[in-house]
Amino acid sequence: MNDFEKRRMDFPTLRAESPPIYFDNACMTLKPQPVIDAIHTYYTTHPSCGGRSVHQYANQVSQKMAASRRNMAAFINSPEVSEVVFTRNATHSLNQIAKGLSWEEGDVVLTSDREHNSNLIPWLQLEQEKGVDHRVVTSNPDNTFDMEAFEASCADAGERLKVVSMPQVGNLDGVEIPIKEVAKVAHDHGALMAVDAAQSAPHMSLDVQDLGADFIAFSVHKMLGPSGMGALWGRHELLDGLRTLSAGGDTVQWSEYDGMEWLSTPHRFEGGLDNYAGILGTGAAVEYLNNMNMNDIHEHEIRLNGLMSRGIEDLEGLSIIGPRDARQRGGICSIMVDGFDAHELAILFDESANVMMRSGMHCVHSWFRQRGYEEGSLRSSFYFYNTEEEVKFVVDTMQEVHAALF
Repeated sequence: MNDFEKRRMDFPTLRAESPPIYFDNACMTLKPQPVIDAIHTYYTTHPSCGGRSVHQYANQVSQKMAASRRNMAAFINSPEVSEVVFTRNATHSLNQIAKGLSWEEGDVVLTSDREHNSNLIPWLQLEQEKGVDHRVVTSNPDNTFDMEAFEASCADAGERLKVVSMPQVGNLDGVEIPIKEVAKVAHDHGALMAVDAAQSAPHMSLDVQDLGADFIAFSVHKMLGPSGMGALWGRHELLDGLRTLSAGGDTVQWSEYDGMEWLSTPHRFEGGLDNYAGILGTGAAVEYLNNMNMNDIHEHEIRLNGLMSRGIEDLEGLSIIGPRDARQRGGICSIMVDGFDAHELAILFDESANVMMRSGMHCVHSWFRQRGYEEGSLRSSFYFYNTEEEVKFVVDTMQEVHAALF
């Protein structure tokens, strides 16, 4: 039994007598016992405010919050713990970037053509409200990144280019964008680089210093942590100039009727009563991942993806979104079935085979609608606790379903 198989026993949902095959990890991962224990301990032993009161309950929470932030800083190799901001999710983090910066009419923002709505809608909103010029960089036909098209878009925007915001890994197809190279080009044109790392932080080594980006957003619920938790990393000097979206309690040193003084980063961005249980659960989740080899996780997911891809890629009427080579799609395998609604297929797999997959447009409506694909896709997304046996079962089931449908 390898380490991944042993770790399956850390997940209560996988300890059931007949556990489901859970292939919806790009949406949300399952939760290991240490995360559940951290949340349970908060509510049963010290359910209080952190960073405000000074009694023993509050002090315990404050100390554990600080430890969670240190764990996260270590996980992403942040040079300063204070550069880690806790948010509700990647959507919140990306909105904090978009709406926290200062804008002038005509400023240009570049995104890819495979954006999750969380990294599209905020820029469209700025386009409508402030006259920001949002432009889309078209991918290659197989959805891989077109560096020449990107460089041409940067050159065309010229000095008006303000922000490049792209996913490190696409939730539609698992295709990775070479962020380090993209960030260098963006900086050469005087622009900031923002990264949606929701699909990369849980699955590969994320070194914020090596990537060279200015802001990085990700969701904790996709990396073993509790729902309603995310994080934003930003360079200290940039965070200091960012307008907070949640001004109010615990964001200022003091306030008077005609003025106030902000707290330092990250606290000025964490206004109001925090999700203390979530932050402590986040600390436990990141500690769990810190004890694993992220490169091993990535390679395991690629092996599972390759196994599934080889089993279905030649079935008539089925097509896999993205490159044919599974290594270029990481741990995501999204398929479209001619003439069949993805939701109906997902229900069929769930009810007849106890297999859970994501169906629909995966919040990437723009990509599907541009191509007239109204049925959406059926997406399998893997994590370290998934097994080859599970993939083989799903492939066999899919072949049976295909034989019945075609």
